[in-house]
Amino acid sequence: MSAKESPAELFKRSLAQTTRALAGAEEELEVTFGAEGPRLSPGKIVLPHPPRVLSDPEAERIRGQADGLALKLAHHDEREHAKLRPQGADARAVFDAVEEMRVQSLGANALKGVANNLTAALTDSLERRGASRMQDRALAPLADAVALMVRERLTGLAPPPNAKALVNAWRAEIEKNAGADLDKLAAVAEDQREFAKQFRNVLNDLGMGDELTVEETNDDDNQATGEEPPPPQADNSEGDEEMEDQAPSEMEMIEGEVDTENDRTISVEADVDADDQQDTEMDDPGEKPMRPKPRNDIDDPNANYKVFTRAFDEVIGAEDLCPPEELARLRNYLDQQLKPLQSVVGRLANRLQRRLLAKQNRAWSFDLEEGLLDTSRLTRIITDPMAALSFKQEEDMPFKDTVVTLLLDNSGSMRGRPIMVAALCADILARTLERCGVKVEILGFTTIAWKGGSSKDVWLKADRPPQPGRLNDLRHVIYKGADSPWRRARRNLGLMMREGLLKENIDGEALMWAHQRLLERPEQRRLLMVISDGAPVDDSTLSANPGNYLERHLRNVIHWIEARSPVELLAIGIGHDVTRYYKRAVTITDAEQLGGVMTEKLAELFDEPGADAPPPPRSPRELKQRMAQAAL
Repeated sequence: MSAKESPAELFKRSLAQTTRALAGAEEELEVTFGAEGPRLSPGKIVLPHPPRVLSDPEAERIRGQADGLALKLAHHDEREHAKLRPQGADARAVFDAVEEMRVQSLGANALKGVANNLTAALTDSLERRGASRMQDRALAPLADAVALMVRERLTGLAPPPNAKALVNAWRAEIEKNAGADLDKLAAVAEDQREFAKQFRNVLNDLGMGDELTVEETNDDDNQATGEEPPPPQADNSEGDEEMEDQAPSEMEMIEGEVDTENDRTISVEADVDADDQQDTEMDDPGEKPMRPKPRNDIDDPNANYKVFTRAFDEVIGAEDLCPPEELARLRNYLDQQLKPLQSVVGRLANRLQRRLLAKQNRAWSFDLEEGLLDTSRLTRIITDPMAALSFKQEEDMPFKDTVVTLLLDNSGSMRGRPIMVAALCADILARTLERCGVKVEILGFTTIAWKGGSSKDVWLKADRPPQPGRLNDLRHVIYKGADSPWRRARRNLGLMMREGLLKENIDGEALMWAHQRLLERPEQRRLLMVISDGAPVDDSTLSANPGNYLERHLRNVIHWIEARSPVELLAIGIGHDVTRYYKRAVTITDAEQLGGVMTEKLAELFDEPGADAPPPPRSPRELKQRMAQAAL
């Protein structure tokens, strides 16, 4: 280690070398560290930045993330995986989770240190997803339970302590129906194709045989005869080709969207009106009736989402939830917690302000007959005092009137360090953007009670009707309105430090609420920035509905905003990878990373689409002006 190399830099360098070695690609593989890690793309692995003060558990977690991605490069064929992947949503989720366990087991069985690293990363991932609260089948995902039981058989390692209840909720049924076939997986773990073929028997045992594709069923016969497999049906050809061509990270990003599309197709086919089918047949007697198009969540993000009752929901100002004296005390407490970061805050605010102001009024017109004297033309003025066109004038660049909404996750999992980082984000952005003439609104979302509240009481009194939809009372908090100056609203952020405020999170409805408020604003440009630490979780809702009910709604809302809305959407994940939900997202693990990450991303957000390259000059005079501007 050189004298100037910090422990964090030494850790990065060592980790990059071991990751390349484990992946079996020591020369061509690029290992970098960035806010969007951990992520795998062709020829590149991106890992999260380690904190400046690196503890042993944190180091083990980051090494586990690196080992998992390296093993995937070494032992996983994405094209083969896409070809063998089941068609149904539930079977696909189990298949993907088990394949990840297969890949990791190969490294864990070979190296004990790798096994410890992978266990640390798995434990952290399960904890962030709330696995410790998943103690019955209504909450516990079947895919996670099967994957952990496969890991148990392949490596001999028991499920992490925070996932034992999750596995025990399903263990008896899985062992009864598929135990024998699960025992056969260890013998073929090193062969991805044979392992997948054997795992089809497990899916059949678990009642998912009807979700396997026709191509999978005929695949063995085609190989035995040496014939090429028949081309897929027209309905699925485009989707299959796209899935085969996707890079690994892209496959993971579209997974949720494919799942929801399959579910929607089933519901639409069941609900189609018989009269409509008869009309179609009468219009084209010689053709088969057209299959109804599946309902698209781009048109209605709430198509498959419902709320049992909104009677107890509330939208409330922060000052109405807490007396002024307590708000002041909580704000002082927040300031004390953030005091070590004041130098970072100051540098960030100044840097961000300079970049944003530079986009507003940094253009000059040259060769004018009036204005400011152009000192570069002094020689010409002396040699020819009658010469005109020796002046310049500063012009305003087009900069749209803009409003930014910061939507903060106020769930219980944000308690402690994450909520302070979120408050710091809001503080920095609001103060800096306000200096630049950009209006800022700060909103928060949580629930009024744990495990339901009044909404669940009404549902219980109604004899528990099935599939009730959302079963909790929403609390949406307004910390700062867009038209309110920062100096009047700054103490409201201290409310997030109040014990008992942070409960559960229903992200999809909060996103729609913040989006609707933005649409009512008069500004030309509207930006929505979500600061969160994970997926939506509400025990009462998930216990009475499918386990992915809230997550599916969140994906649909995000997809609809990104595809159809004039609002521009960006997400910041605090210790949690949100790129699987949002197209434009970054992840930070510590407040020290805020400076570089937020400056770059927010500046990029204010770039106009297509504004990176200026139009070509239309005349020699304009070309001359461009060259002069470049010289300045």
